[in-house]
Amino acid sequence: MLIANKVYKRILEKKKILSSYRPLNKLQLNRLKQEFLVDYVYNSTAIEGNTLTLNETRLLLEEGITISGKSLREHLDATNQKQAIEWIEEFTKKNIREIDILMLHKLTLKGISDYWAGKYKTSQNRIIGSKLKTTPPYKVKSEMGNLVYLINKNPQKYNTIELAAFSHHELVRIHPFVDGNGRTARLISNLILINRGFPPVIIRNIDRKKYFDCLEKAHFGNLKPFADFIALRLEESLIRYLNSFVKTTKSNELLPLSVLAKETPYSQEYLSLLARKGTLPATKIDGVWHTSRDEIKKYMKAIKQP
Repeated sequence: MLIANKVYKRILEKKKILSSYRPLNKLQLNRLKQEFLVDYVYNSTAIEGNTLTLNETRLLLEEGITISGKSLREHLDATNQKQAIEWIEEFTKKNIREIDILMLHKLTLKGISDYWAGKYKTSQNRIIGSKLKTTPPYKVKSEMGNLVYLINKNPQKYNTIELAAFSHHELVRIHPFVDGNGRTARLISNLILINRGFPPVIIRNIDRKKYFDCLEKAHFGNLKPFADFIALRLEESLIRYLNSFVKTTKSNELLPLSVLAKETPYSQEYLSLLARKGTLPATKIDGVWHTSRDEIKKYMKAIKQP
């Protein structure tokens, strides 16, 4: 298994707890999905250079308000990603087809570049800042067909998280489109996760450098760092989902690390380091790391064990 065993066990445990609360309350679920949607769209487009702020993204997606001083492309970029996520949530097929990937790309570039939306590149492209030589145009069709085969048949026997990470990296490696490769790759990985009962992951713009560094390692044969990266983002999502559906108590309440540090022998900076490394399960809310007293206790107990 590529993913760190302790992280994988934590994820399965959290998923099991979440499943015990199904069917999830529709009002709470819809509210949480809307929150995730805004957060996802803001971060996924910001990674590609979109300058809409989180609040501006929320106003655009929830209120339909046009943001002064922002380009039409930036508006379309955000609304297109919203439609793509909604399309994923309605996806019920067992297998992912090539036409499904092309549909997600078509939604991504709708109104931005209608000519290239849902079409493969016809000339060579490259990833800025990467040493990778992307797939030549004449090989794209066959490599995309192979990617679909690998997703559905999974001969490598990847678990769901590893498969999501592999598919994400592989689409970026192929770089089959003139534009929209990163956004489509993030959508594909979430399609795999959601289709198998997991919540979506959000790759934050603030983690952009680490995200690209892990992807680069995957492109040159080392998938583990990227699989671990996706696993930790998934655990963050599960923490937020559980926080919305499990009855809140003093022990499981999500609190900023600055608050919890006062109750422990550790500094806020040390707890933040543990959160970033995935040693301490935590999630970011409005850009601030949060965890619970329960998770702090588990960590303290674990380090005392021989």
